[in-house]
Amino acid sequence: MSRIFNFSAGPAMLPAEVLARAGDEMLDWHGTGMCVMEMSHRGKEFVGIAADAGRDLRELLAVPQNYKLLFLQGGATLQFAQVPMNLLRGRGKADYVLTGEWSRKAVKEAKSYCDVGIAASSEDGNFTYAPKQWKVRPDAAYVHYCSNETIGGVEYHEVVDVKGIPLVADASSHFLSRPLEVSKFGLIYAGAQKNVGRQGSASSSSARIFSATRPGARRRSWTTSCRPRLTRCSIHHRPIRSTLPGWCSSG
Repeated sequence: MSRIFNFSAGPAMLPAEVLARAGDEMLDWHGTGMCVMEMSHRGKEFVGIAADAGRDLRELLAVPQNYKLLFLQGGATLQFAQVPMNLLRGRGKADYVLTGEWSRKAVKEAKSYCDVGIAASSEDGNFTYAPKQWKVRPDAAYVHYCSNETIGGVEYHEVVDVKGIPLVADASSHFLSRPLEVSKFGLIYAGAQKNVGRQGSASSSSARIFSATRPGARRRSWTTSCRPRLTRCSIHHRPIRSTLPGWCSSG
């Protein structure tokens, strides 16, 4: 059978060696007599898989120990809502950089939760450039931008200084394609299906989030009491011990 060279924007081709190993482990993962999809999410085998994934990802991106690494459901799209729901912390303002289709979607969703300020925009040039000058409000809870807008082909290669305000990046399209200086961000999230996982699997419908935990910081209720429990990042700092449409955990 001839192999198709698939370089699509989402899931693309995998090395034959990876597919062969996955095929072997489909019936028996490491002598357990079952595949990963058959395992209990509470079982030691799968808990070990999740822990290894967290350690490997932390090592690959050199994520500092004061950052939490979360594996979540809903892909990057859910983060358009989950970011303001968790990071506003009682404030009513957040600033966004508008550089294309994905940041436009993030802005639209965030407007349901707060006063959204546009710190910079390339809409005047039909989203063909990445604006370097951002006008950030000093009382904004955070600043959000999409570091790589694949539809328009606009990418940031340097991190803009936002003067101490938490910087949030949707890094879906180039996540794990190059090193990131994680300490410059308050939070980084990315859908898995671009460079990390496969579409339709538990990991490819997940989002990767790094969230800084400052020493001595006091935990508080960040949004209204009507917020769905599973959208609270704080509960994902440990494995979720209930049956979900996938796996949520932290590393």
